[in-house]
Amino acid sequence: MIESSTEKLIVEARGHTLLITINNPPANTWDARSLEGLAKIVEACNAEKNIYALVITGSGEKFFSAGADLNLFSSGDKKVAQSLADGFGHAFETLANFRGVSIAAINGFAMGGGLECALACDIRIAESQVQMGLPEASVGLLPCGGGTQNLAWMVGEGWAKQIILCGERLDAATAKRIGLVEKVVEMGQSLGHALELAEKVSKQSPPAVTACKNLIQQARGGHINAAYTAERAAFVKLFDTQDQTEGVNAFLEKRTPAWING
Repeated sequence: MIESSTEKLIVEARGHTLLITINNPPANTWDARSLEGLAKIVEACNAEKNIYALVITGSGEKFFSAGADLNLFSSGDKKVAQSLADGFGHAFETLANFRGVSIAAINGFAMGGGLECALACDIRIAESQVQMGLPEASVGLLPCGGGTQNLAWMVGEGWAKQIILCGERLDAATAKRIGLVEKVVEMGQSLGHALELAEKVSKQSPPAVTACKNLIQQARGGHINAAYTAERAAFVKLFDTQDQTEGVNAFLEKRTPAWING
């Protein structure tokens, strides 16, 4: 059973999906404790073979997450800044490297580190009323949880510069149009849609999903010709898993496969 080390993150297992709720009212901000807690939860999920997907959402109706609590930076202490930067980096990189599929159910404002959390997920579902942005430069800071890299990769350099350098705030429709989110739903429906998508993940072979995800993300920093070779090698390696045999035979026998994640 996976548990949270902080009351600022609520976890609930729903079948093969773990639901994580950011619970730090009023704006669901991140701090050192919750960032460390997120990394621990994801690491626990990596070790728990029964968890195939993660869904992350915010408590309440107004905020997914407003990012970092700026009170933490008011002193101008560089040691505090370094500690928090490391915390954001570790937490969101751990999330990005989750072996399964992570889905952000963006149910309210996703600003700064809140949007960076969503960017670290594999898929983003936003409600129609939400707004998103990376406004760090407006207070003399910059996105340090992967925002400058992940945003540019998803929406292109031009839009990333417009959002970060000009402090532009996006509505859900614009976010969908430029590829920042994959789906826009009505208010109150993001979690339901995210859980439905996670349920689809549970029907896939977990080792195959992990291999596919690693290959897709490898494209960000590798050479495509090398990735072709890695793709073929990963395909053959799946034949070392019991799930490969189970999947093929279940199809041939016209039955639902019983995945064991091994």
